Amino acid sequence: MAGTGINLALGVLYSWSVISKNIPAEWGWSETAKALPYTIACLVFAFMMVPAGRLQDRFGPRVVASIGGILTGLGLILASQFTTLWMFILGFGVLAGTGIGFGYASATPPAVKWFPSNKTGMIAGIVVAGFGLASVYIAPLANYLIGTRGVSNTCFIFGIAFLIAVVLLSQLLVNPPAPAPAASGSVSAARPNEFGAMSMIKTPQFYGLWLMYAFNAGAGLMIIGKLAKLVEVQAGFKAGFILVALLAIGNSGGRIIAGTLSDKFGRIKILQFFTAFQCLLMFIMPHFSDSTALIALSMCIGMNYGSNLALFPSITKDFFGIKNFGVNYGLIFTSWGVGSLLALVAGHIYDAYGSFDYALYLSGGLLVVTLIISAMMKKPVQVNANVKLTS
Repeated sequence: MAGTGINLALGVLYSWSVISKNIPAEWGWSETAKALPYTIACLVFAFMMVPAGRLQDRFGPRVVASIGGILTGLGLILASQFTTLWMFILGFGVLAGTGIGFGYASATPPAVKWFPSNKTGMIAGIVVAGFGLASVYIAPLANYLIGTRGVSNTCFIFGIAFLIAVVLLSQLLVNPPAPAPAASGSVSAARPNEFGAMSMIKTPQFYGLWLMYAFNAGAGLMIIGKLAKLVEVQAGFKAGFILVALLAIGNSGGRIIAGTLSDKFGRIKILQFFTAFQCLLMFIMPHFSDSTALIALSMCIGMNYGSNLALFPSITKDFFGIKNFGVNYGLIFTSWGVGSLLALVAGHIYDAYGSFDYALYLSGGLLVVTLIISAMMKKPVQVNANVKLTS
């Protein structure tokens, strides 16, 4: 519950769609510029997962998550004091992005360690659902605060609130007691399913997972980052914050549903189902201008995107083990940050063509590539530090 609560606070990242749409014209930001703090935050968040994962593997989740809460709060407070793009990049992008990475890296590992492997998908889904569900309250709250107090004061309020919330919840994170060491020479002692980071990156599975995560996350992040603007362009719907909140419901639900189904039917099969569904939506979304239809599409896109946040950590644990899960998943999660560049690409495409259609088609094409790669994925096996692939 502490991990889920921390993610509910760190999901402030998903408020950017509402914040960017309401940035005053006198600040002089283009649509491409408005995507930069969000994109930098996603990149920093993703790449900070590597050192954060290593630190939480070594020192435990409590300290690392507390640092994450402090950095997230300070980053938002710093951004609130300026109106320039570069200070928002530093505050929201770099500092808050680092804090989100530290907090996020510390929430899931201790949770999955408390439960048996046949519950990994469900538990991971519940914990990360907090991050997706955050927009349900953050988007309308941000819209209200911006309307009454302005963008800068909204960032300041969020900074103070989330610093306190994350630091307090972090004190509840604890790993389960370590199991007794196995007898020398036993199968357990060999730890055949435990990969260190260097062993993991020597497997083709690592690169396959990395590419699939980048493509799948990129499609969802592009919609999340630009949804308020997209529905205004396509349907003249001004209350985009409502769609952001509804997308978040689908986002969080998709994490729990996909994680739970993957425990029963297999990770790759469920990944392929949600990827194919998302691919279809990317290709048909440009052809809808009805606000009701866009509400349904937004929730489904959120559900499909959210599935990745439960499936990929579960696949990482299944493929490479739990001992080094923090740093291993951190390395795979860097692809999520690279995928976020699609939001920047979408802003550039809109500035050039006045439409998001080509960005949606590009995302659909990348999801087709994910389906092709997923058909070739098999679980690696490590025996006596030598990596071989199952036939």
